[in-house]
Amino acid sequence: MSLAILSTLSFAALAQTGEAPTPGPRQDDVLKIDASGAPGDPPAEPFSGPFSGPLPGPPSDPASTDAAYPEDEYLEALIVEGRGTSRLDLAPSASEGVTGPEQLKRRPLMRPGELLETVPGVIITQHTGSGKGNQFFLRGFNLDHGTDFLVSIGGVPINLRSHGHGQGYVDMNFLIPELVEKVGYRKGPYFADTGDFSSAGSVAIDYVRDLPNGLISVETGMYGFQRALFADAYDVGGGRLITALETMHHDGPWAVEENYVKVNGFARYVEGDRYNGADYTLGFYDGSWTATDHVPKRAVRSGLIDRFGTLDPTSGGDSRRFSLTGHWFGAGESSDWDVTAYAYRSELDLYSNFTYFLSDPVNGDQFEQLDDRWVQGLHASQTQYGEIYGINSEWTYGLEFRNDFIDNGLFNTRERQRLNTVRRDDIAETSLGLFAETTQRYNDRLRSTVGIRGDGYVFDVDSDRAANSDTEYDFIASPSAGLAYRVADNTELYLNAGFGFHSNDARGVTIRDDPTTADALDGQRVPGLARQRGAEIGVRHEDPIGLTSTLVLWGLRSESELLFVGDGGNTEPTAATERFGVEWTNYYQISDAWSLDFDMTWSQARFREGGEEDHVPGAVGYTLASGLAYEMPEGHYAALRARYFGPRDLEETGAVQSTSSMLFNLQGGYRINDDVMLRLSIFNLFDREVSDIEYYYPSLLNGETPGPDDGGYNDVHFHPAEPFSVRVGVAVAF
Repeated sequence: MSLAILSTLSFAALAQTGEAPTPGPRQDDVLKIDASGAPGDPPAEPFSGPFSGPLPGPPSDPASTDAAYPEDEYLEALIVEGRGTSRLDLAPSASEGVTGPEQLKRRPLMRPGELLETVPGVIITQHTGSGKGNQFFLRGFNLDHGTDFLVSIGGVPINLRSHGHGQGYVDMNFLIPELVEKVGYRKGPYFADTGDFSSAGSVAIDYVRDLPNGLISVETGMYGFQRALFADAYDVGGGRLITALETMHHDGPWAVEENYVKVNGFARYVEGDRYNGADYTLGFYDGSWTATDHVPKRAVRSGLIDRFGTLDPTSGGDSRRFSLTGHWFGAGESSDWDVTAYAYRSELDLYSNFTYFLSDPVNGDQFEQLDDRWVQGLHASQTQYGEIYGINSEWTYGLEFRNDFIDNGLFNTRERQRLNTVRRDDIAETSLGLFAETTQRYNDRLRSTVGIRGDGYVFDVDSDRAANSDTEYDFIASPSAGLAYRVADNTELYLNAGFGFHSNDARGVTIRDDPTTADALDGQRVPGLARQRGAEIGVRHEDPIGLTSTLVLWGLRSESELLFVGDGGNTEPTAATERFGVEWTNYYQISDAWSLDFDMTWSQARFREGGEEDHVPGAVGYTLASGLAYEMPEGHYAALRARYFGPRDLEETGAVQSTSSMLFNLQGGYRINDDVMLRLSIFNLFDREVSDIEYYYPSLLNGETPGPDDGGYNDVHFHPAEPFSVRVGVAVAF
């Protein structure tokens, strides 16, 4: 509450001045980011949280002596080329950063979700077919498909609440990497403009606002990989129309071909400039695939299947997405504003089988998860710039509204044919968040940020079992604060603390009866919103020789990690947890041609009252990522990347751990002339036989006698990393 009072006093002090202040140059303008894709392109909006925002503009009449920001004090924004771009005097924390197009283009990507591995400490994996959302790991979390990790693309939050497969589900397969301009990231619950799912971290992916030329790109590779992309931009009316069409096919190394086929369509109309304008984006995605789920190691050891085999050849699914986004922004002499409105339809029909014949020895344990929804939302904010008693200050306030209309279903199936309905629910989940944040720059070394956010939720569930139908409400307030101090010309210290939250699945908020047994689930209801709180201390150093380095010590506590288990249709409450760790990130521009990045993280996750069983399953301990890149003036380049995914505890005692993995990927480009580029990508360069992901739980194979572990046999179940593979492509500009 004291934080809210402080924010209120700041507004009051501004009002007492009686007239608009005349501060010095906007520090944010000087240092915010313009990540233009090429010289001459219209500059892009900077990253300012998970929702894109414009740069504040210069005065409408720069020659006017009454202008709040005279032209000679207004500096051009920096160009983001890679993570080495200066963040001193700008970053609110040591763990905030942005990756621009120069580094993104040199990054070998097996799948679009791997763009998120530009965030230090993030690991992206897949435990089933390519068309399914990836699995994320960060800061001691097994984030499943997105819980506690907020992802926005083009200003739109992608995490899906109360999803049929998992809370916060994120699917990035509709993303076309060539249209990405920059990736901004922040970690921890220290930012008022981010709410649900953002406590571990948040990522904002921004689209380009123009293309320097048309593009035709064709790729082919091992295991049936084929991809084609057409993209171009046109002058239409007073703006630019960007269009793109992508098609892809991939079978993978699996014994049963994946036959993943996807089509992406994209259109964006852009008008105005980086200060005042609008953009409107249409998107379409359709994908279908056959999945090879993770399998028990005993099935491979016995020779029943090989590493790339399957125990249910009919698993898989199909997914579709249609979206429309409008983004309007403007800037005046002492304020700017930003509004994003969006609507999208998301569909997923997913067939999985993880326990084989444990529950049903006749038909098997395949099940279908259905999620069909409409999402509408709005994010609006305004930032004012001024002085409070001679202190340069800025105040941002805004709101975030979202409504999800959801049709969820869980069915037992055999070879994708429904046998019975476990549960079926119609869900309406609505939220409204209000936030305010103020930053004070006391001098050229010290600044502070104080924020407050309040979120209210309505969970309305109409279930096929009347006892599980209900309407619940919840509200949570989330204060935050941060300090930044410039201890030397090239070094800045940060201290951040704040409260955050994640929403729980609406079905877990209203549940009373187990849908499979009809037993009463006394005490199994979960709160709608689960409290989290965190803090970190960090340092950022930018050496004139080209080295940028950050070191962060962080901690995060969660009241609970109460989950709705989509695979079983009920809730699984877990105890409160605490996590802490260290992150060390480095980017070194060795010369004009050579660059090196090296990131290392360590974390520990524990249940707070777990006794001897206090290990959090799936929590990653160590990660390492590094890349060495070389680019010649002619445009030829090569990049080698390494990623280490450390061992994880797979059950609460810590006695069973996953194996670790170390993978190397290589990408090179050769420019034939100004218009033609050849590209070579090699994944798993040294053909390491490692796991992409591992779990530990009981299962029963066809023909096995019931075992001692709840009728099955506890085993490590794994999904192998894809073996050595090569892809070649040619891109033609026109």
